[in-house]
Amino acid sequence: MNILGVSGAVGHDAAAALFVDGQLVAAVEEERFLRDKHAKGKFPLQSSRYCLEFAGLQPNDIDLVAFPYAPISLLSAARWHYARRYWYAPDRALYAIFNGNRRYRRNVRGVVEMLDQLGVKDGQSKFRAVEHHLAHASSAYHLSGFSGKTAILGIDGKGEYATTFFGYGENGRIHKLKEFYDPDSLGGMYGALTEYLGFDMLDGEFKVMGMAPYGDPKKYDFSRLIKYDRQGFKVDARLINVIGMRRYKENGRGYYFSPGLVDWLGPKRQGDEIDDPYIDYAASIQQLLEDVSLGLIDHYLGDILKDTGKLCYAGGVALNVKLNQRIIAMPDVQELFVQPAASDAGTAIGAASYVANEMGESLGRMEHAYLGPSYTTEQCIAACEASEHKPAWERLDDAPSRGAELLATGNPVAWFQGRMEFGPRALGNRSILGDPSTKAIADRINEQIKYRERWRPFCPSMLDRVATDILQTDHPSPYMTFTFDVADSWKSRIPEVVHEDGTARAQIVTRDTNPRYYQLIEELEKRTGNAVVLNTSLNRRGEPMVCSPDDALNMFYGSDLEYLIMEDVLVTK
Repeated sequence: MNILGVSGAVGHDAAAALFVDGQLVAAVEEERFLRDKHAKGKFPLQSSRYCLEFAGLQPNDIDLVAFPYAPISLLSAARWHYARRYWYAPDRALYAIFNGNRRYRRNVRGVVEMLDQLGVKDGQSKFRAVEHHLAHASSAYHLSGFSGKTAILGIDGKGEYATTFFGYGENGRIHKLKEFYDPDSLGGMYGALTEYLGFDMLDGEFKVMGMAPYGDPKKYDFSRLIKYDRQGFKVDARLINVIGMRRYKENGRGYYFSPGLVDWLGPKRQGDEIDDPYIDYAASIQQLLEDVSLGLIDHYLGDILKDTGKLCYAGGVALNVKLNQRIIAMPDVQELFVQPAASDAGTAIGAASYVANEMGESLGRMEHAYLGPSYTTEQCIAACEASEHKPAWERLDDAPSRGAELLATGNPVAWFQGRMEFGPRALGNRSILGDPSTKAIADRINEQIKYRERWRPFCPSMLDRVATDILQTDHPSPYMTFTFDVADSWKSRIPEVVHEDGTARAQIVTRDTNPRYYQLIEELEKRTGNAVVLNTSLNRRGEPMVCSPDDALNMFYGSDLEYLIMEDVLVTK
């Protein structure tokens, strides 16, 4: 059976994913084709086309199309909770009660129209709706490879109405234990403070997380933002997660915090500099998120974890690697699987896998995230020859060896290889690389290439045979979804990938999943003694990760990079 999952539309992070007979064969975000980060308000037309082309399928070969939004009954507690908590915005409250499925209906129409453009006949009859948090849950549980009863956690801003999900999986079925509803949202709380700290919601949360280790979480008490008693929580809707007239407004734009928050904390942060007290605010909101999340996990999932030790996790907040480190440290957690595309792009995988499971398909473990387009050396050469930049290029006999040589002599290298990664992390196929033992290489990449805040950390990709020694644990980490404490003996060897708090957001590379990247790191080890490479995504600030050779060349000539290796082609300036 061929099942296409699609996400996006009136939300964000439009994406498509394709399952063929229970196997995930392709997945890609629409932003990579449109060159529009997060592809807000878009349907994944080009992504869907890619998935079909990769699998050699025609549009009418699609049996079912799954979408991660579903109608929510008027009898559901979710709509009434929303109306009650947003009483101060009566238009929104009444809307939730009397027309709460309007977003779903708009999505259905939009998806069917997209399927018609794609050439899928009878799109309406093939459409299957999946609740948003069930899609998140499925993307983690059904692809984890875990057997037996498994705890499931979902935390994001919100889906239809739900914001936080606790449940378990057993024998392929997902069971709900508890949900919390908008505006009571941990992701929304963190997002509102993200906006206050001068970043965009849905994008800047990573920046807040990176800023937090520079501050002191004890300096300011943020507990007034949320009423929490281990069984539940309630945000202070006078300060955060606000709508309507209660929003703080600036230059015609409304934010998800109120003027009351500004009265309490002072002016909203402006610009890119780290200034007091904002680093301490970042530390405080990070600490609050961690403490409340851990308490809720223990309360709702503690008994399951005591029995099984297995936890699956998805939703935008699942990309908060500092929280994930603390989850791993919980005494009853033996292994944590975080869906690498944990945000809404991953719900394309989740919706499709949920429907596939319902149809009796046997779902395999997600082995890697290299699910997007690839390009041959010949296609890379053709892109060079057609480029307006007239690049100087040469064909390489041994790209990993040459790449390692350039890295070892202190040069950043753009590394474009194989199938593009699905999700927000560059995992060695669309990456900018550096030697983490080269002094100030991180600053150079930040200032001259990435044009991003100097305090944001870079990640180490390391070979599996050295990972335990560096990270002091054998916990799997193939997707950069966790931070770990770096062993003291390694901090001085790879200082450019060790963050302010002594941690690193690590990717453990295996030969089976990415042999070419593995070979590159091996070659670098021969020259430096360290089987580790600094890794960041191949893009500039505010842009999606590059997809095609043309994208890579445009990014290359729009930065101070001097070396780009595309398959077996070396491009130089």
